[in-house]
Amino acid sequence: MPANVPVPLCRSAYGMAAEEIVELELMRNRFLRLMGDLKRGAMGRNTFAPWEVELLLDLECCQLAPKRRRQLLEQYERAVERQMDTGPGPPMKLSEYLQSRSTRRPSSR
Repeated sequence: MPANVPVPLCRSAYGMAAEEIVELELMRNRFLRLMGDLKRGAMGRNTFAPWEVELLLDLECCQLAPKRRRQLLEQYERAVERQMDTGPGPPMKLSEYLQSRSTRRPSSR
């Protein structure tokens, strides 16, 4: 094939190009690694993607109660995995997740 002829993109059943699916899986893996670090309370790395920095800054602003932090992070992680199963990233921020929870069901307090 000549070099100047565009190569058609192979689309998956999800309507995404193979490169997009690979990028989404890499993002998912980085997110899961970040969540594991947060739940353990220790970062095992010092290099972050811009969207990871945004998530970390957002997490700091949310001021989670220490007693509920781990449980909320696990629920947030599952919600982001569902989000990434149905569409492209980046992952929603924790503040967005908490907002959707508060509008979805009334508080029991």
